[in-house]
Amino acid sequence: MRLLVVSQYFWPEDFRVNDFVLGMRERGHEVTVLTGLPNYPGGKVYDAYRADPLAHARFHDVEVVRVPLIPRGSNAVMLALNYLSFALSASILGPWKLRGRAFDAIFVFQTSPITAALPALLLRRLKRAPVLMWILDLWPETLAAVGVIRNRRLLGLVGLLVRFIYRRCDRILVQSQAFRDSLLTHGARPDQIRYFPNWIEPTFEGGVRDAAPAPELAPYAGGFNIMFAGNIGEAQDMPAVVEAAALTRDVPGLRWLIVGDGRAADLLRSGIAREGLQDRVILLGRHPMERMPAFMAGADALLVSLRAEPVFDMTVPGKVQSYLASGLPTLAMLDGEGARVVAESGGGLASAASDGAALAANARRLVAMTVAERAAMGAAAQAYSARHFSRATLFDAFVEWATEARGEVT
Repeated sequence: MRLLVVSQYFWPEDFRVNDFVLGMRERGHEVTVLTGLPNYPGGKVYDAYRADPLAHARFHDVEVVRVPLIPRGSNAVMLALNYLSFALSASILGPWKLRGRAFDAIFVFQTSPITAALPALLLRRLKRAPVLMWILDLWPETLAAVGVIRNRRLLGLVGLLVRFIYRRCDRILVQSQAFRDSLLTHGARPDQIRYFPNWIEPTFEGGVRDAAPAPELAPYAGGFNIMFAGNIGEAQDMPAVVEAAALTRDVPGLRWLIVGDGRAADLLRSGIAREGLQDRVILLGRHPMERMPAFMAGADALLVSLRAEPVFDMTVPGKVQSYLASGLPTLAMLDGEGARVVAESGGGLASAASDGAALAANARRLVAMTVAERAAMGAAAQAYSARHFSRATLFDAFVEWATEARGEVT
């Protein structure tokens, strides 16, 4: 199969689409990626890319076709320009750069923004290839939840755009079963929708207990470390995490280690300073995905959090699958589907979204458990993730759906 992947984000940015591309290539498919210039999450184009763009033109043996965009910057205006610039640039330059190339299917990696689907739909017409869009963020609900757009009329216009896109996709893949109602409300047909959850990435297969802890964690060995790994955004509700850390400052040796970066990192820093938690909440910065097992190996539990918003009730954060596969207990502060998965797995403790006091209580429960009890939690999580989130099974299903959709294109 000749597969075109359209994604605003791609290597060297750390997104799951990178592993999807590798998985398709491992299966012998010819893969090409259409993407922008790497600038996430810092908001400016990576220095390494500026220094040597040609070094970023191939990902392993996969061709990476890049188009210019406006970096996302640090405010809402720049973010909107970033979204629009990729959609416009990929729609104009993408067909030119891919001229004379035939594809059997087009895969859209749709975390925000959904506008990344527009160049894929244009290429669908030009290449006569089906579009399969994988939805990780629901629009317009996510825009309203994080406060990017508050005007109801503007949200309604975004809803019309979403309806336009859904109706022109051949398959819509959802990371959560709870997304279905939103899709149907916005014009998708039931026969378009397929369940395609996040999978266990190879980095985390087999767990992390045998990995050597990252040297950055040496100062924090010997206590009880709860680790958050990933994007630090408004959706992750770091103020509630800071509240939980403040409520547990009396627990000997308990630390909250934050591995990652993002638009809300400064808000997190100010909360830490305000509460005097510099010795309890430790910011370790952003590190490559391949180093995450080493960081997690120095943790006793892994934290996932989402703000209390209806759209987030339907979401299962991508880190949940990685956490469950790690062999460590998961400490979850979220509602809905994500909380259900953690509770159903038997691999962790879940409390309500945005409830710092409940998160603090569950942190105390974990600290009070025996090592054997926490190990049993981790083992249950691993077994559950292997049953439900197998990379091989999910990738094989995608190939089947793409082949099926290809046969329907006339």
